Amino acid sequence: MKNTEYFKSSAEVFDWLSSFINLERGQKPKSFRLERMEALTELTGHPQRCAPSIHIAGSKGKGSVTTMLAAILTEAGLRTARYMSPHVIDIRERICMDGSFFDEEIYCSSGGELRHLTETLLPEAINIQPSITSLFNPEAPDGAEPTFWELLTLLFFMCARRAKCGVMVAETGMGGRLDSTNVLDPLVSVITLIELEHTSFLGNTIEAVASEKAGIIKKGKPLILAKQCDEALQVFKKTTQEKNSSLFCIPEIAELTNINVTSQGTSFTLSIPHSSFQMGNSAFYIPIPGKVQAENAALAIAAIKTAFPQISADVIRNGLANLKIPARFENISRDSQPPFVIDGAHTPESLRLCVETFCSLYGEGNILIFGCAADKDASEMARIASPHFSKIIITTPGNFKVSSPEEVYSAFSKTAGEEKTELIKDTKEAVKQALNYSHKKNLPVLGTGSFYLVSEIRKIVISNDD
Repeated sequence: MKNTEYFKSSAEVFDWLSSFINLERGQKPKSFRLERMEALTELTGHPQRCAPSIHIAGSKGKGSVTTMLAAILTEAGLRTARYMSPHVIDIRERICMDGSFFDEEIYCSSGGELRHLTETLLPEAINIQPSITSLFNPEAPDGAEPTFWELLTLLFFMCARRAKCGVMVAETGMGGRLDSTNVLDPLVSVITLIELEHTSFLGNTIEAVASEKAGIIKKGKPLILAKQCDEALQVFKKTTQEKNSSLFCIPEIAELTNINVTSQGTSFTLSIPHSSFQMGNSAFYIPIPGKVQAENAALAIAAIKTAFPQISADVIRNGLANLKIPARFENISRDSQPPFVIDGAHTPESLRLCVETFCSLYGEGNILIFGCAADKDASEMARIASPHFSKIIITTPGNFKVSSPEEVYSAFSKTAGEEKTELIKDTKEAVKQALNYSHKKNLPVLGTGSFYLVSEIRKIVISNDD
């Protein structure tokens, strides 16, 4: 069978991919072996080398930064392939081209190439190459079948190569050092704010998590770094020194002023007087509310000016102004109804910033619908959010990750009180109750805690409107 005959649609490609172990449901330590990804790329002719790249890691904001980078590069006329996760509306959001999806033929042909790898090339290699056998034979001590995440990442590289892209922008899935995207050798690396996350895999301290993220820093290649706590900053300083890489920490090299946040978006002025950038005061606008989005934009702009110094401020300005990112402080209500904002904030700091923006625009005492995965710090997030809402509905954040709505409810009810906290495990019913309460009291709603939750909320609310 020819590669092009395996699949008739992108939906078939992603359905086939879903038959593999889904690491976002249940990771195992042996799943994280960069040698496995290196072997897969070697068997397929190193598709990750098809174009220059920018690589992004971090605990929060990396999806926004990735999308901003791709939007600017597309505006500059470069054929830009973008890789990010999770998706909100359509799984193809994870693997995009020029701000939209690849052509169906690209997904199907690349998916066929990937399936040929798993069903023909890899079994042949397992039989004759000891190094491959040890990695991919499930009977071997450290072996396993190719994982969903490895194959999804490889599909991105194959789509980018087949589409003859001019540049790739890719964010890590988890960590950095062992992430499947870390086969890239980027023009520049970007690391956003670090928080304690995925501690069972990345470590129980900020230093440990930062060390994993620092794994994307390449020898002699610059790093653009967001503001960090001292513990994380020291890790990045040490790593860049060891790898002879230039370190550009945004708070030190850039000045953000005139930040103005409205319900429609965020305007700001950015100056990067450092000799490597020489960018004077320039005004920008992003159609997403939040001071944090101005900070994310500063990271993206600095990375662009590092990798592609010829790109002008006007091009950057136009790219950012046309930005579209679902579930980043997105208002999904009709104009005549109280605002219903969804945001994928899923760490304590991102939640704090989200709640701060929401309350600055819509006031205190509104409605919160919340759900988070089991590996998140529900108690800390309850402490952050509870005082600002008069009604809190706890629900299930989808079924893509392990969750315990009962434990999250317990954390919020202890902080907010049982009288204003309610557990409704069925997400559709939770959204229905939030909407009823919102319309009855004329109160805005914030849905947050998990990208998987806000994806479900978005589908439910929009389908009700239709």
